[in-house]
Amino acid sequence: MKIKVCSLLTVFILACGLLVSCHSKPEKARLTIYCTTDVHGTVFDYDLKRDRPNKSSLANVAAIIKSERNNRPDEVILLDNGDILQGQPSNYYYNVIDTAETNITAQAMNYLHYDAGSVGNHDIEAGHPVYDKLKREFHHPWLSANAVNTATGEPYFQPYAIIHRNGIKIAVLGLTTPGIPKWLPKHLWEGMEFRDMIETARLWVSRIQTEEQPDLLIGLFHAGFDYEYGGEKATTPRNENASLLVARQVDGFDLIIMGHDHQGKVEEITNDAGHKVVVIDPRSHASFLGKVDIDLTRHGKKYDKTIHAQLIKLANTPQDSAYIRHFTPALEKVKSYIDTPIGTFSEVLSGRDGIFGPSAFTDFIHNVQLATTGADVSFSTVLQMDARIEEGAVTIRDMFNLYSYENGLYVMNFTGEEIDKYLEYAYGLQYNTMRSANDHLLNFKTDEKGNPVKNSRGAYTLAHPFFNFSCAAGIRYTVDVSKKSGERVKILSLSDDTPFDPNKTYKVAINSYRGNGGGGHLSQGLGWSKEEMEKRIVEIKPRDVRYYITEYIREKKTLHPQCRNDWKVIPGKWFKQGKEKGYKLIYEAH
Repeated sequence: MKIKVCSLLTVFILACGLLVSCHSKPEKARLTIYCTTDVHGTVFDYDLKRDRPNKSSLANVAAIIKSERNNRPDEVILLDNGDILQGQPSNYYYNVIDTAETNITAQAMNYLHYDAGSVGNHDIEAGHPVYDKLKREFHHPWLSANAVNTATGEPYFQPYAIIHRNGIKIAVLGLTTPGIPKWLPKHLWEGMEFRDMIETARLWVSRIQTEEQPDLLIGLFHAGFDYEYGGEKATTPRNENASLLVARQVDGFDLIIMGHDHQGKVEEITNDAGHKVVVIDPRSHASFLGKVDIDLTRHGKKYDKTIHAQLIKLANTPQDSAYIRHFTPALEKVKSYIDTPIGTFSEVLSGRDGIFGPSAFTDFIHNVQLATTGADVSFSTVLQMDARIEEGAVTIRDMFNLYSYENGLYVMNFTGEEIDKYLEYAYGLQYNTMRSANDHLLNFKTDEKGNPVKNSRGAYTLAHPFFNFSCAAGIRYTVDVSKKSGERVKILSLSDDTPFDPNKTYKVAINSYRGNGGGGHLSQGLGWSKEEMEKRIVEIKPRDVRYYITEYIREKKTLHPQCRNDWKVIPGKWFKQGKEKGYKLIYEAH
């Protein structure tokens, strides 16, 4: 009898609890979601690459969040959307040099009390030792539902987070661009598989709705807006930029925060089920902070929502002095490291010429890659359009302007014919087909009427990202811009005048991004599968390209950067006039 009474009492208590829980939900509530994305190490109020103060950084975010939390402690949520782990010398210092201390990324995000974050592709690029350690150091959940552990079949990172604010239950689902295997060597993401975003979202939204029954569902997607980028389509499996596709095809989301493409976006769309979804992308490098105000009004068990989103330009906002003071010791530590002199340049080295044709800048990288690997041929490009190394003492700081990314260095086998096809693809991205000296040399983006697309400065916009341009060293060749794409390159010989054989296999030095298919040179230009790319790898050097550049300068001590003159663009007069015209359109626009 006592057992029955206890059982009935338990049921009664649980029922009362559920009833109270239901009625404890507020009739009305307001929430504000603040979000950053693609911060790329902009932690300090100081740009370590350019050696000057930052007008916008996480110091600005700290000021806004502190004020908001003081005024509305139970209404504010702070989220990050990935790619925070690479981009500034401070990242490199804490990722590679001082690995015993808590990573500066974790220090900053823990100080700001982020509620959740997603994993970006450049976070994975830092490698297992770095991001596995960071995952332990973060005080907030680090999310990616589609980065799946191949041993268990479960997400490698936490798939979603539950946040409670102002009586409201919020679910945040994290997804990462599945394009990572196209760009990064396998050892960086070993043990993981990056699944399709749409399929993964369907799976986890159903599970979240069933098991959690949240009042609000947010997508935190490190993937861009343009699902047709790089020639992909809405139906392309594992689309690199599937955020908008998920918003349209997977019902249940109220808000989707995008990233990866560094494009500012605020839009409201209607999904395939007829429901409104707000999408927002706060650009990059802590230049903007996303703010989303959500008003909820309860109707029975569910809430009607009014959502207003905007982008706050952080350069127009104050910085938090307490945050700056807190991180000044770490800033000074990194400054001391990057101010270390490593050699001397006898003249200025500028990246600007490399956008148009042969340059001392790209050839300097070629020289390092050839010397480091002993390869026959080198492929490289300019990774920063306005990179500049001044004449005189060269420091570690300069290395981050000379080579922006932590790319690895490969040696791969190419036949002579494949080298030719690779270059044809690269110059198809870079050059316009000129009909006279008055035509544009570079391939500029145009609108549907054929008019040039300009950026906010009035400068012409390239049709393809400049970091996907590529040139070669170790061979002598010409590029005829009067001919159509695919018929421009003529290889004359190796650089030492040895005959070039289309049927012979050559060892080629190439960075890991390109060697894994980044930019499409190997997949689209040569038609190689991922398996074929892996088969062609002869050697993977143990350190990144920037490291080998640094050591090359240390060894040489004094350098006299000059153009190798391995290749030239013809007709020469057309090239000269087209370069002069293009230079003004890109660099001197107002």
